[in-house]
Amino acid sequence: MKALGDLVHWLTDPANWQGSHGIPVRLLEHIELSAISVIVALLIALPIALYLGHTGRWGFIAINVANVGRALPSLALLAFGLVIAISLGLGLGFWPTVFMLVPLAIPPIVTNAYVAIREVDRDIVDAARGMGLSEGQILRSIELPLGLPIILSGIRTAAVNVVATATLGALVAGGALGRFIVDGLALQEYDQLMAGALLVALLAVATEVSFAALERATVPAGMRVVR
Repeated sequence: MKALGDLVHWLTDPANWQGSHGIPVRLLEHIELSAISVIVALLIALPIALYLGHTGRWGFIAINVANVGRALPSLALLAFGLVIAISLGLGLGFWPTVFMLVPLAIPPIVTNAYVAIREVDRDIVDAARGMGLSEGQILRSIELPLGLPIILSGIRTAAVNVVATATLGALVAGGALGRFIVDGLALQEYDQLMAGALLVALLAVATEVSFAALERATVPAGMRVVR
């Protein structure tokens, strides 16, 4: 009960909601870091997955190569990202964390996007070809809209993983909500540590709920189950 009371006291202390180290600033830093990492992963993974899903070529190899990222430890990726950032003169903090998070976000995006396109009924695709649609038009007008909910499911998984793992950036002098966890542990201020962990958990849940709602909203009307 004392720990819970300390947590409530820390969260309700106005000092922790102000300044460059306050909760709003750290929250925005966390969202910015996570959003940029997911966007970069999308720019890399989505075009490749859509092309492979549409053509059906090298899909097995691509998915298995992408899934190697699932087996890589986050701390190892952070160390690797730190080496890259320093060698490029980008410094500590933000960019090493981005270099860690992007490989973490790629596998679910590639897997879901590939499966989403391949799962579209081939009879519909063949009918579109028979009507004279180009391959690009088939992808944009038929396969992508029908597969969008599954694609968004992969992005949702990637986003939640990134939000939860972005806390490790504080180990390399990064900001975001992980700063509360690392500083709280270093200073033995466990109320700050628990507050940081709670805020990260709440942000991850909010991300999950938001993408789930977006996923449901993108299901084509003809595919929705009517009670």
